Amino acid sequence: MIEMVIRKRIEILSDVALVRRVTDAIDRADITGWTITPVQSGKGRDGHWREERVMGTDKVLVLTIAPEDKAMALAEDIAPILTSHGLLLSMWDVQVIRGERF
Repeated sequence: MIEMVIRKRIEILSDVALVRRVTDAIDRADITGWTITPVQSGKGRDGHWREERVMGTDKVLVLTIAPEDKAMALAEDIAPILTSHGLLLSMWDVQVIRGERF
């Protein structure tokens, strides 16, 4: 029988210019890995937006999965730049196989 374990899935919407700060925070939280995917457009409180490479405001989604304690350490580490730099962090429980890898 396959054993499933609960981990936190964390998604951080970030400007490309801030990706290194986000991935450094993931590393400091001792989280095993991360994935970055491009984001082309969206809509928020301020209305629609599209990526803008000329202005340097193109966005990415940084995804990682971690145990709750490491996820909370990451959230605390980047909390100061969430508002000041307009990042969006979401986190929820997921079930994973091979939980020791996360």
